[in-house]
Amino acid sequence: MKGMLVFENTEIAFKDRDNKSLKKAYWLFKMVGSPFLVKAGALLLKLALFLRLPVEWLLKPTVFNHFCGGETIDDCDETIHRLGKYGIMTILDYSAEGKEEEAEFEYTRRQIMDTIDKAAREKRIPYAVFKPTGLAGFYLLEKVQSGQPLSDREEEALAKARSRFECICAHGADRNVPVMIDSEESWIQDVVDGVVEDLMASYNKDRPMIYNTLQMYRHDRLSYLERSVVQSRQKRFFPAFKLVRGAYLEKERRRAGKMGYQSPVYSTRALTDKAFDEAVAILLSQIEDAAVCVATHNEISCVKAADIIHTHSIPKNHPHISFAQLLGMSDHISYNLSSAGYNVCKYVPYGPVKTVIPYLIRRAEENTSVAGQTSRELFLIKKEIGRRRG
Repeated sequence: MKGMLVFENTEIAFKDRDNKSLKKAYWLFKMVGSPFLVKAGALLLKLALFLRLPVEWLLKPTVFNHFCGGETIDDCDETIHRLGKYGIMTILDYSAEGKEEEAEFEYTRRQIMDTIDKAAREKRIPYAVFKPTGLAGFYLLEKVQSGQPLSDREEEALAKARSRFECICAHGADRNVPVMIDSEESWIQDVVDGVVEDLMASYNKDRPMIYNTLQMYRHDRLSYLERSVVQSRQKRFFPAFKLVRGAYLEKERRRAGKMGYQSPVYSTRALTDKAFDEAVAILLSQIEDAAVCVATHNEISCVKAADIIHTHSIPKNHPHISFAQLLGMSDHISYNLSSAGYNVCKYVPYGPVKTVIPYLIRRAEENTSVAGQTSRELFLIKKEIGRRRG
C-alpha cells in the first residue's frame, strides 16, 4: 500500500459540490489569494466591528458560508449530513475567541457543553473542541504567564476560568466525548499547557479523552512532546495530541522582533515540516498507548503518516488516529483520505457572523501566507471544472 495514497482525484475531492458551488469556491479563492485584498478586507472588517456596522449581508453568502457550518449548532446539521455521506466526520467548533467578559465566557461554555451533548447523540461527531481564549481572558493569561501578581479580582477570574475548563472536560468524560483544546500564542500557551496537562492526567487514565494542541512551527514543541510522553508514562495516562503547524506565524515573529527576544518559531518551513512529521511518527510508533490527530493541509505529511500506519500494520481506522482539515479547505485531502479508509474529520466552525470574524480573518490570512495554498485550491477546482466539461 505504501506509495498508493494520492490526492489528485478531483472527482472524489469535489463529489459533494455541484457546478454552481464549485464556481463560487473558485472565485472565493481567487479573492483570498490576493494579499492586498486580504489585508484591506481585514482592516475594513475590524473597523466595521468597532463601529458596529452591519457586515452580515456581505460575509454570510460568501466566506461565511464557505468556511462555516452556520450560526447555530442546528444550522450545522446539513453540513454534518453532507460530510457524513462520504465518511467524513465533523468537529463542531464554536468559534469564539478573544473574549473578556464573564457573561461571554459563560455563554461560550454552555455552547461547548451543547456540542458535547450533540456529539454524544451523533456518531458522526467524534470530538468536541474549544479555544482557551473563548473561556479565559487573554490579558489575564498573559499576566499569569509573565509572573505578574494578580489582584483578588483577577485571582477569582482565573479560578472561574479553570472551573470552566474542568466543567467541560468532566462533561465530555461523562458523555464519552473526547475534548480537544486548541492552542494559543506562545506568550500565553505555557499557562494553557499547565492546565491541560492536569486535565489529561485526570481524564486520560483509561482512554484518550483530553487532547492538547501542539503548534509544530515552534522549535520547543518537539522536545515538549517527548517530555510529555515520558511524564504520561510515569503517571500512567494516555498522551493525546492534535498536531498542527501553527496559526500565528507573522504575529509571533513581529512580537519577538519588537520585544527583542528570540523568535519561538522555526526560521524555515522545511524545519517546521520536519518537526511536524517527527511528532506524528513519535505518536504513531506507540499508538496503542497514545492518540494523535494529524491536523494538516499538507499532502506530504499525510502520505508520510499513512506510510507509517501501513509499515506498523496499524488499522487505518484505529480509534486513536484521525486526520483533520478545516471546512472549505483541502477537500482533495479529506475526501481522498476518507475514500481510502482513514478516519477523517472536518473542523466545522459555527457562531454568529460577527463572532466568527476573527476566525475568518485568520483563514484568509493563512491562505495568503502559506506558500501555494490558494494556487493549489484554484488548480484543483479548475481541474475538476474542466473534467466535468469533458
